[in-house]
Amino acid sequence: MVCRSITLAAAALLFSVMSARADDGALIDRWYAALLVADRTELSDLLADDVRIKLDDLGVVQTKQEFIASIDDWQGAVAGAEIRHRIEKTEGGVTTVIACYDFPNNDMLMQETFAIADNRITASSQAAIAENCDGY
Repeated sequence: MVCRSITLAAAALLFSVMSARADDGALIDRWYAALLVADRTELSDLLADDVRIKLDDLGVVQTKQEFIASIDDWQGAVAGAEIRHRIEKTEGGVTTVIACYDFPNNDMLMQETFAIADNRITASSQAAIAENCDGY
């Protein structure tokens, strides 16, 4: 009886972890969809109030308010673009994504990480890994 209880508890935990990963994947899909159309409302909803967004290539760390304010500039840059992404791994509460930003005149391959809690992004980092998406 004890072994069966432990097995059921382990199965419940595994299901919980798998559900959380699926939820994180759905949240990340929403992130890129909102980013592509510069949807300030959706992006704001996806970010925790105390989020920190680290843009490694620029040496910048943004608050939620700073990130949302930067969307005006981003909206012009993303016009006519496509963003493809895939989750590489989820480990220790952090999901690592490889994203191809395919702009009309160039493309760039990025590695991005997302820490997610309570269905909100609590931290994110972004770093270029190639000046084109050939490796995507």
